Amino acid sequence: MPVKNLLFLVCLALFTLPVLAQQSGTPVYSNDKNAAKKQRFNQMMKMEEEGDLIFDHYGLFGFKLTTNGYGIFYERGKFITNQKSRILTFEINEVKDPKDHKEAVSGDGYTYNYVSVGRLNNFYEFKASYGQQFLLGGKGNKNGVAITYLYSGGLSLGMLKQYVLNVYPGQSTYTIQSTYPTIFDSAYIVYNSPGLGGGWNHLSFSPGLNARLAMRFDYGRFNQTITAFETGVTAEYYLNEMPLMAYVPPKHLFFNAYISIMFGKRK
Repeated sequence: MPVKNLLFLVCLALFTLPVLAQQSGTPVYSNDKNAAKKQRFNQMMKMEEEGDLIFDHYGLFGFKLTTNGYGIFYERGKFITNQKSRILTFEINEVKDPKDHKEAVSGDGYTYNYVSVGRLNNFYEFKASYGQQFLLGGKGNKNGVAITYLYSGGLSLGMLKQYVLNVYPGQSTYTIQSTYPTIFDSAYIVYNSPGLGGGWNHLSFSPGLNARLAMRFDYGRFNQTITAFETGVTAEYYLNEMPLMAYVPPKHLFFNAYISIMFGKRK
């Protein structure tokens, strides 16, 4: 056999042997991260369908709109089973009286400002609650909606910050600070409100209790992520009466309905 043909056969063998070895031996793994992620995800879903607890805990934060205010919250959950978890929630809310409304005022005849007519105090509440969450219907491996119901209860701390206004006494050209209901019974002309910057030197606190009952709908694409909205009702009872508006009887007990949106991850 000519040397040229022999060299050709040797080169061909050196080229084809590694290919044959890869085909018949250990499979070649792809470096595609998306493929690896999908394979891991499918394996986790298979474990979940077989009843294995694939997640240990989750964390989420959200925004809340209520019939008497708004707020933000953080929730930490611990999975007990695939259908049950314990939850710990921390909230900061502002509560307003249904009669609270703003009107335009002009103390100098030209500049218009908006003030809350009759408001005595800004009411903020800090809540910590503990409860349980139960799965009613899962969303499968992806898409769909997971539906849960939950309840919780805990401690609240209510804070009242005096609502202060800048006013002109009579026909004066300088302003002083005053509050409702004094302004209703005087010749003061309201100019504006300092907003968050005023009233911090007059604070009062009251401890309380809170309770919540809600339904949650998680429409996140995959089970590792949480993208959900929640609707429910809450109740708060404070040891002291909370005066919010002038000539409106203060209350101990507050009920409200709410809707919230939240985002988080399971791990």
